[in-house]
Amino acid sequence: MRIAYFTHSLASCWNHGNAHFLRGVLDELIVRGHEVTAFEPAGAWSLENLLADHGERGLDAYRSKYPRLSSQTFGADADLAELVDGADLVIVHEWNEPALIARLGALRKAGAPFQLLFHDTHHRAVSAPKEMEAFDLSGYDGVLAFGETLSQVYRQRGWADRVWTWHEAADLRRFHPPAQEGPREGLVWIGNWGDGERSEELERFLLAPAKAAGLPLDIYGVRYSEEALATLERYGAGYNGWAPNAGAPEIFARHLATVHVPRRYYATILPGIPTIRVFEALACGIPLVSAPWDDAEGLFRPGTDYLVGRDGVEMERHLRALAADPELRAELAANGLETIRARHTCAHRADELLAIVEELTPAIPARKIA
Repeated sequence: MRIAYFTHSLASCWNHGNAHFLRGVLDELIVRGHEVTAFEPAGAWSLENLLADHGERGLDAYRSKYPRLSSQTFGADADLAELVDGADLVIVHEWNEPALIARLGALRKAGAPFQLLFHDTHHRAVSAPKEMEAFDLSGYDGVLAFGETLSQVYRQRGWADRVWTWHEAADLRRFHPPAQEGPREGLVWIGNWGDGERSEELERFLLAPAKAAGLPLDIYGVRYSEEALATLERYGAGYNGWAPNAGAPEIFARHLATVHVPRRYYATILPGIPTIRVFEALACGIPLVSAPWDDAEGLFRPGTDYLVGRDGVEMERHLRALAADPELRAELAANGLETIRARHTCAHRADELLAIVEELTPAIPARKIA
């Protein structure tokens, strides 16, 4: 099958977490023999920031870890019909310009013989609905939403049985426990400070408990303001800047445990949607402690795959226990890895996508889907 995916960027993961999952699932489809082409717009914000901060060397980890992947850059005046000529399936990520999304939908409405899906991996459908209203999805065959609560939003807007919940997942070819255990010390948190969506929560569930437990804390990520950096310094956390996602397994392997602090929207009005880091951390066999988060879809086994700190005091208690108890760390790591391997790999998501394609295929009798 020929698949075209329009992403914000496949090459850059600078403040672009969805690139993690896309790399894994597109690589999985290529391994299975499908012809995959990724398109990203010229001047993509994430890539521009990565290059400004780190130059071409910032792409080294991606290029070395994903040799099967590449992407084509296109301009605003690109001939989209030419780009998708011969495609059986076209998927468009929500972090694209409304004009691009509308033009691809117009091609489909005009009779283009491909299935067209919109891929939503953000909370803007509820946090910034006016922005989403700018997207003309009238020509789309369906929506892929990365959580059931987000799928329900689309169903309420009339998509009914044309929306599918398609969670992110771990790429087990790159994210797995280290082949040989080395020394581990302290905590690690990999994430972006961003727009203040969880600043208070990071202080309450990560910085303060780590300091109270007497554990060194390493922080990786971007978009840390001067105020944020001052907060890290006040709690004695070490800030290490951006790290390529392809290097995350090695970072996890050096630490005793990690912490999940969901963004506010995913802890409140869009429950049940974990960040990609949960899948990746558990796949790497590192014990994880989570701030309050409602696993509304039963993706994991709270208390078994990871511990839950309902407040700062309980978070500190869990961190102390993990630091002192190697058996507890080993048990959590094994349980989390078991659940990932059983349910949440990019291979599972490739299976789900291909099943959706089969479900849609009768709507396009003119093209046989291989």
